[in-house]
Amino acid sequence: PVDCSFSRGVCDWKQDADDDFDWNLADRDKGDGYYMAVPAFVGHKKDMGRLKLLLTDLKPKSSYCLMFSYRLAGERVGKLRVFLANKKNAPIWEQNQGKDERWRTGKIEIFQGAETTNSVTFESERGKGKTGEIGVDNVTLISGLCPED
Repeated sequence: PVDCSFSRGVCDWKQDADDDFDWNLADRDKGDGYYMAVPAFVGHKKDMGRLKLLLTDLKPKSSYCLMFSYRLAGERVGKLRVFLANKKNAPIWEQNQGKDERWRTGKIEIFQGAETTNSVTFESERGKGKTGEIGVDNVTLISGLCPED
């Protein structure tokens, strides 16, 4: 598996230059590393922040599972979307509200056809809320299908 968590920094993460704001490195509560976050008060409603994970050496005609932890904490905090590079227009995954402040796990199957995916983008859209944050952590890529819960 490829571990792209933010404490180790082994993966190639890029902030999008054409968006409205950047994601920030945030400390975990218990002091065990970092995650990427967008506080609710950053920017204006509907503003976007994009964080791109550059993927290299994915084999064509094989499948991968992208797993990550995410949190949407706060009322009307906004939306978190995930896009694959070769399917630009439509998000492959989207979440727009958290039931509570807890971290949850997102799973996305990536099937490599003749065209290979060379990046995954995490997009945060600001909502109406003034408190809370959108967070992403523990991004891992494993070959094969996603495990069942």
